[in-house]
Amino acid sequence: MSIVERSRRTAHWLIAPLLAACGVAPRAPAPAPAPPAAPTAAPAAAAATPAAPQPSAATTKPRGLPAPKAVRTPEELRRQAAERLVMANPERSFMTPAPSHLLTVVVLDVELKADGSVRKINVLRPPRFGPETLQMAIDAVHRAAPFGDVRRMPEPWRFTESFLFDEDRRFKPRSLD
Repeated sequence: MSIVERSRRTAHWLIAPLLAACGVAPRAPAPAPAPPAAPTAAPAAAAATPAAPQPSAATTKPRGLPAPKAVRTPEELRRQAAERLVMANPERSFMTPAPSHLLTVVVLDVELKADGSVRKINVLRPPRFGPETLQMAIDAVHRAAPFGDVRRMPEPWRFTESFLFDEDRRFKPRSLD
């Protein structure tokens, strides 16, 4: 087992209880090639985290969302992601200037696969008020995905977005403020 893989597993076991306390279950890591005994442990781990965000009526993609463009720089990725977040969530977002008093701010780090689909979402700043806004932000990211082909961009393929929530629990991506 490499040091990187060991670090990821350790981080997963340390962070999972914190995320569970926030009402969010971490996404299961991608299955790695393992000896024949390992596949029996993977279903048990999946069964132990039933609260992982699953596509539902709340996370289905809206119709008419245009295909994303390929991106070459982190700035292009962040801008395109912010625009897609608003387009995919028109009734849950706002585009007016951010009010002087926000309900809360949620910061997510979104790791992508080469095709721009979501690989993993890390919570960098959970909400202090309105704990339900965390799941709202995560669902918004899933509705807006994919975020464009990122193969021409240097790795890591990720972006960080701050969700500014107003009193009506509508958000604005900080990248567009």
